[in-house]
Amino acid sequence: MTYTLRLETGDTDGGDAASPLQRREAEQRFRQALEEGLGDAALVAPIYRAYLRIVAMHGDDPAPEALSDAEREILTQWQAAESAAVTAAFGPNRYLDQARFEIILQPA
Repeated sequence: MTYTLRLETGDTDGGDAASPLQRREAEQRFRQALEEGLGDAALVAPIYRAYLRIVAMHGDDPAPEALSDAEREILTQWQAAESAAVTAAFGPNRYLDQARFEIILQPA
């Protein structure tokens, strides 16, 4: 695996809305949905790296006409897979307002 995944809840007071078991289960659901959405676990790191490059060059919400066809495809694919993964992890009604997943890439 070329990436690790960590659920960040944003709790600053030391309290955590999710138990360790709930966190692991949410991370597992996120990982499974992300990998399925991208087609394979081996595609997560390269597509995420490409997505990060696109966002660094064009911003978080680039105009479609500013992107090449390949960039547009990567951006769309990543956003769809990530959205499906968040829904799989938290359900359609997110129960953790500050929660997000941090994807940590291993050196290439």
